[in-house]
Amino acid sequence: MSQQSLEHVLQGKNPADVLRNSQIGAYVYPVVPSEYTNWRDEQRAWRETAVLFDQSHHMAELLVTGPDAKKMLSSLATNSFANFPPDRAKQFAPCSYDGYVIGDVIMFHHAENEFNLVGRAPTVNWVQFHAQTGDWKVEIVRDDRSPSITGGKAVIRQHYRFQVQGPNAAKILDRLNGGPIPDVKFFHLDAINIKGRRVRALRHGMAGAPGLEVWGPYEQMEEIRAAIVEAGKDFGLVQVGARAYATNTLESGWIPSPLPAVYTGEKMKKYREWLPANGYEATGSLGGSYVSSNIENYYVTPYEMGYGSFVKFDHDFVGREALEKKSKEAHRRKVTFVWNGEDVTKVFASQFTPGAERYKYIDLPLSNYASSSYDKVMKGGKVVGLSMFSGISYNEQTMLSLGIVDPDIKVGDQLTLVWGEENGGSGKTTVERHKQLEIRVTVGTVPYGQMARETYRPK
Repeated sequence: MSQQSLEHVLQGKNPADVLRNSQIGAYVYPVVPSEYTNWRDEQRAWRETAVLFDQSHHMAELLVTGPDAKKMLSSLATNSFANFPPDRAKQFAPCSYDGYVIGDVIMFHHAENEFNLVGRAPTVNWVQFHAQTGDWKVEIVRDDRSPSITGGKAVIRQHYRFQVQGPNAAKILDRLNGGPIPDVKFFHLDAINIKGRRVRALRHGMAGAPGLEVWGPYEQMEEIRAAIVEAGKDFGLVQVGARAYATNTLESGWIPSPLPAVYTGEKMKKYREWLPANGYEATGSLGGSYVSSNIENYYVTPYEMGYGSFVKFDHDFVGREALEKKSKEAHRRKVTFVWNGEDVTKVFASQFTPGAERYKYIDLPLSNYASSSYDKVMKGGKVVGLSMFSGISYNEQTMLSLGIVDPDIKVGDQLTLVWGEENGGSGKTTVERHKQLEIRVTVGTVPYGQMARETYRPK
């Protein structure tokens, strides 16, 4: 066993303790400015006019090609490849052997035997592992996310990646294209013209309203950005910085960072020995008021994450047997928690009351302070849910969080979220000494934003 592996990091230790006291520090969205104007107006723009999201830096890419590319990816996919021709994309959320989510990415099917996976590290790592250790006729090219600290060095990626979203997105895209853009169906791929260049495009809806994601060679990035900004001047286009970008999912309903289910199980040992000691899984942090010594209590199923409609048993894949059993059970489900404003203000008031105990600070607009967040949600003294991603929606004028609840919890139910960590806080560098506070929350729909509920159609 390599001494540079996740397995070595965990040897003789409780994985939950390791992650709860991680020293990795705050998560940083790399390269993109924190704000172009201010995060409040940037949030408002995706609801009222249009926004330009720069996604060129914070996600990894994994290009998978070769005669076995489709076969290998299908063997890892909970969703079906039966009707997945080129020029389509889908959310790809593989599971462990025990049927728990490892992560998710967007998988682009560019051509026969050519797929590009774009997203967070856990899923990219899992696919790369199988490509390199399995008996598959595939080739991979990995392009990691840009560094959080560049050290003054130039940042170079394979692709730029932009999204144009919001009520005025179609008008901006038509102007860029020199005429109406193709009538692209959701999660279908096509192309538009920008400054005489043929630019690939995905029909997407990350901020709720329909829009397009466009990408191309990184060296063309500033040329394409300038063209989009110019085309958007008459339509209220706002460039979105890293602070606001991180919160758009609160309204559209995607939970970005569940704990990858890789820390236990004999079948996963080979993977843990492959994962590096300085990688995401070994250095990531676990935070929140929900505390368990059993790391598996932090794992989630596709059904709990809202991916149940993706799961198809028309093919063999890792975790199929376990998921077939889980599919027959009652499931926790994804919801939005709407925080009580009076209780939230108590947190801020404690920062300005000399001599008083302070509650865990709520950073705005995004209040997560760990790679994977788990705050317990209570009813009658019993844990009935978990809050997993929280922040403020300037559009809704409220704190929101995404999470999961027991099957018997209904929309409109009043519950209690415990904010802050027990015993004054863990040893993470992002956690100051503090006191816990119970915050009233109301169970809301997901997606929460009206526009997202009416127009966003995940596939």
